[in-house]
Amino acid sequence: QVQLVESGGGLVQAGGSLRLSCAASGRTFRSYAMGWFRQAPGKEREFVARISRSGVSTYYADSVKGRFTISRDNTKNTVYLQMNSLKPEDTAVYYCAADLVAAQSSAAQSSTYDYWGQGTQVTVSS
Repeated sequence: QVQLVESGGGLVQAGGSLRLSCAASGRTFRSYAMGWFRQAPGKEREFVARISRSGVSTYYADSVKGRFTISRDNTKNTVYLQMNSLKPEDTAVYYCAADLVAAQSSAAQSSTYDYWGQGTQVTVSS
């Protein structure tokens, strides 16, 4: 059973930065590809970023590419999302997700992921 706990959300002004963390309690964290998704009120959950099991490969949504960076520390069972140059449209609840199969295809689909955290709120003011 994999448990994921997000932290680091909060209120920030446009142009500012935040770093989100996701702590995993699974037995084999190194075996999971990890992703970040976000959901604004009234909207569907959307893909943000994904990182491979080793941390070598990353994949980003076009809306955040160049501004956000996903990384992981397998010695700490933690994945991070560094968010720079934040915009009001980045406001959402951000969710961490674990993909136990860790295939390269369908990385941006919610159905690819097996476990989800409870989310952390990010609010960007203008």
